[in-house]
Amino acid sequence: MKISRTLIVLLAGMCFMVWIPIDGSSKSYKLQFGIQTWTLRNLNFDQVVDFAVKHKIKYLQLIGTHLNPLAPVEEIKQKKAILDKNGLVCYTFGVNATTTDKEKNRQLFEFAKIMGIKLMIVEPRNMSEWDSLEELVKEYDIKLAIHNHGLETTYGNPETVKKILQARDKRIGVCIDVGWVTAAGFDCAKVFRDYSDRVYDIHLKDKKLDTVEGKKVVTDVTIGTGSTNLIGLFKELKKKKWDGILALETDQNLKDPTAYVLSAMEFVQKH
Repeated sequence: MKISRTLIVLLAGMCFMVWIPIDGSSKSYKLQFGIQTWTLRNLNFDQVVDFAVKHKIKYLQLIGTHLNPLAPVEEIKQKKAILDKNGLVCYTFGVNATTTDKEKNRQLFEFAKIMGIKLMIVEPRNMSEWDSLEELVKEYDIKLAIHNHGLETTYGNPETVKKILQARDKRIGVCIDVGWVTAAGFDCAKVFRDYSDRVYDIHLKDKKLDTVEGKKVVTDVTIGTGSTNLIGLFKELKKKKWDGILALETDQNLKDPTAYVLSAMEFVQKH
């Protein structure tokens, strides 16, 4: 039985349509969950390790309380060995302090090199720091992500951040703190979309905005109970198949962060 070339082409096209979802989405895509250890700031390094292992949180974004980037090399290596032994990954570090002194900034990049970190979170207060930081980014091939706080801070307005991204090496990107984006009056889903492919990290945080006696009041709350457009953000992440880490973080000073973390994990898994 002979089959015409036209029929073969039609059959091939039908097979292609079966395997590729029309909307370009993938059911196998899952958001990657980690933790910013500012959330665990009342725990010491060993307790952080135990906490992460117990709750099966592989990806850690460590702070100086748990690992000092300026510590002796042997101390840094010892802590890395403990993380490795427990199947944990310090995928990034921050928020790092930076200066106009290039050689002082170099210490952070050397630390990242020892730890095998390819992304560092920064929030330079002085715009003049960016020239030397960009030079180090190129030298070490290590990305930097700009962190934001409130509207009154250096990078509180996304438009300020966009100007830096436009002028700098593509290895300089963004760490969106979605809670502070919300507190500054912006929609985190839109901000993520506007930053295009330059979002390298996300601090998963929720803040509730209220007006009390005519004044705006911002409160850090449990993930999914505040004003942050997390559902909209998750839709954007899935649409783009964003491959970064959602680093859970809270500004609440929790002596026992267990309930907060478990609730956040459940929320992420649900959505």
